[in-house]
Amino acid sequence: VRRMGHGPMQGGEKAKDFKGTIKKLLKYMRRYYGAIAFVILFAIASTVFNIVGPTILGNATTEIFNGLVKKVQGTGGIDFSKIRGILLTLLGLYLTSAAFSFLQGLIMTHVSNNTTYQMRKDISEKIHRMPMEYFESRTFGEVLSRITNDVDTLGQSLNQSMTQIITSVATIIGVFVMMIRISVPMTVAVVVILPVSFLMIGAIMKKSQPYFQAQQALLGEVNGQVEEIYSGHNIVKVFNKEKSVEEFEKVNEKLYNSAWRSQFFSGAMMPLMQFVGNLGYVVVAILGGFLAIKNTIEVGQIQSFIQYVRNFTQPIT
Repeated sequence: VRRMGHGPMQGGEKAKDFKGTIKKLLKYMRRYYGAIAFVILFAIASTVFNIVGPTILGNATTEIFNGLVKKVQGTGGIDFSKIRGILLTLLGLYLTSAAFSFLQGLIMTHVSNNTTYQMRKDISEKIHRMPMEYFESRTFGEVLSRITNDVDTLGQSLNQSMTQIITSVATIIGVFVMMIRISVPMTVAVVVILPVSFLMIGAIMKKSQPYFQAQQALLGEVNGQVEEIYSGHNIVKVFNKEKSVEEFEKVNEKLYNSAWRSQFFSGAMMPLMQFVGNLGYVVVAILGGFLAIKNTIEVGQIQSFIQYVRNFTQPIT
């Protein structure tokens, strides 16, 4: 975050007033509170219908397993009509979940686009009221970066992060409840692995965040240099300011270094989280097999639990 009137943020510097900025943003979006309420409602509804799915699918697996056992024992077979009913119910749940997800995405896109449109309009009006001293102390690229890069970043975050946070929280709570319903010992085993995930996430974010901040600051500086050099090309030539190219290369090199480092650290998060998730699958498979042998849980519930483990770790990832 960069505050207007204080220049670009240096790499690694934290936001001056993060909580205050969030409060101002929420107040700025007060005209969309009704639409945001529907987004929250539809996101939760979509998540709930999606969470029930693995349990229904597990019932189908259990039915197939029991049918095969009966067939081997010569006492019956697989009840395909019952399985068909279960799968049709599952299809209905997933279609309903997709419909709610589509609606909340449509509304959130409308809210984020209107917010960024109004923000650019307000910034444009603000610029016309700013004294010349402000523009003389800053490059054109820095001012343009606020209207283009910063507002775009804010719009993308609103469109993606807000709904992602809502669905992630609802998923974690809902999946946790469903996991406990299936097996408390297996749930405890999965939860024990979670601290490893949080430690990895914390370490990666601590490394990557300063590079992301530096990337935004340097992007504005590069834009400013490019705009000034090309718009004032004749002046640059007349006053023998070819060293401007060297200055550009230095800033561009810094931007390159911060960009690839930030992308590298953020890209490393997914495979590490998948590795931790795979550890959870191994624990569930071993413990679930042991409990199934003791007739504590059914085979289909093991399948459902494995899916819930994936759903549980995915929001964290």
